[in-house]
Amino acid sequence: MPKIKLNLITGRTIQQGVSMEGGKEKPAYTAACGIIELDPEDFKKLGVYRNTNVRVTSEYGSVVVKAVDATQGPHPGLGWIPMGPWANMVVNPNTYSTGMPTFKGTPVEVEGAKGEPVWDSLTLVTKACRGEL
Repeated sequence: MPKIKLNLITGRTIQQGVSMEGGKEKPAYTAACGIIELDPEDFKKLGVYRNTNVRVTSEYGSVVVKAVDATQGPHPGLGWIPMGPWANMVVNPNTYSTGMPTFKGTPVEVEGAKGEPVWDSLTLVTKACRGEL
């Protein structure tokens, strides 16, 4: 199965903020934040359909998210994951004494993850803490 290399950025979205206020354990939060926005060219290179689960891997970790169309762009070679536990699995955890990780410019590889689930936030954090990812 093909893999593509991307530059990952993260940040806040309206959907992320609204769903977070509704409860981080709710399906709406997973739907808003357990995603990666990809450019149409990157979907072609990757060989997966939109709304397909993909695995995003960096030197810091790996996570399965749903691949969706980018809302901004075109930006081939750039992936976007909203801030939250899914992004936290793959960004540099070093906060450089600021209390916030570096959410921009993380090199990642993306590949199809057929049959692998996008975990809800509670399951994801629990599995990460137990070293089960």
